[in-house]
Amino acid sequence: MSGTSRAFIFPGQGSQSVGMARALADEFSVARALLDEVDEALGRKLSTLMFEGPQDELTLTANAQPALMAASLATIRVLEAEAGLDLARDAAFVAGHSLGEYSALAAAGSLGVADAARLLRTRGEAMQAAVPVGEGAMAALLGIDAEAAATVAAQAAAEAGEGAVCEVANDNGGGQVVVSGTAAAVARAIEIAKEAGARRSVLLPVSAPFHCRLMAPAAEKMKEALAGVDILAPSVPLVANVVAKSVSDPEEIRGLLVRQATGAVRWRESLVFMAEGGVSTFVECGAGKVLAGLVKRVCAAAGGISVGTPADLPAYKALA
Repeated sequence: MSGTSRAFIFPGQGSQSVGMARALADEFSVARALLDEVDEALGRKLSTLMFEGPQDELTLTANAQPALMAASLATIRVLEAEAGLDLARDAAFVAGHSLGEYSALAAAGSLGVADAARLLRTRGEAMQAAVPVGEGAMAALLGIDAEAAATVAAQAAAEAGEGAVCEVANDNGGGQVVVSGTAAAVARAIEIAKEAGARRSVLLPVSAPFHCRLMAPAAEKMKEALAGVDILAPSVPLVANVVAKSVSDPEEIRGLLVRQATGAVRWRESLVFMAEGGVSTFVECGAGKVLAGLVKRVCAAAGGISVGTPADLPAYKALA
């Protein structure tokens, strides 16, 4: 690990919004060039969809995933050009929430930008196709920890009948755990969670049950897609979702990206791992401010800032 106390983190699905990265592209040529590179890799003007919407089309999984990566990488390019960022020098770790792991790897030079864009389009399409719309669901259980949520999920799957699935998909920290699985089992989990002391439980507006065993077909698709892509050792260790520890070996990373489709996003543990490794400042790069908010809940002693617009640059430059 380098001597720095900074980690760079990259958002996942749900952070997308119409207009993201537009101000960066308007003001900085390096951001515009990055978005052009993604457009060329995908053979379509994804940047126009990012800038102009409509929101419902941007939110489609196969669009949102490469779009969020593009916004994150545009931010990194601006930080490099305008604030002298050198990840190899300035970061102890990189990490990304779900699809954000691909953004983190691209930022650290492990994946090429064009490869990352195409992989995320494939990932989004494969995840959407794995389960027919309406047959799966996800729910956020608020006010209970991951261990209690796992107990709730197991009970829900048992009570929902043969073939039912309900598993912890995201441990975001701060009493926010997401479960994923078949629709009936997730509905039952919401009921059981109330009895288990959850403050509130809500169905999430998603089109597929991500990060559970129902995504096995998507994992197979990603295994095929990743087999044809060069993965280099990242310039900064990656804290991987499914193991919540740092990795740098390219073949280990390849395998973990496959496992990530069905495995839980261990975000709370990942933040704790980085904080215990000496990180005191987390820099969220790209759309939204979700991850910086989670930093405050999980690592109260650490600072977190979000950078995604030109207006955010002074706060980054002011970091000690």
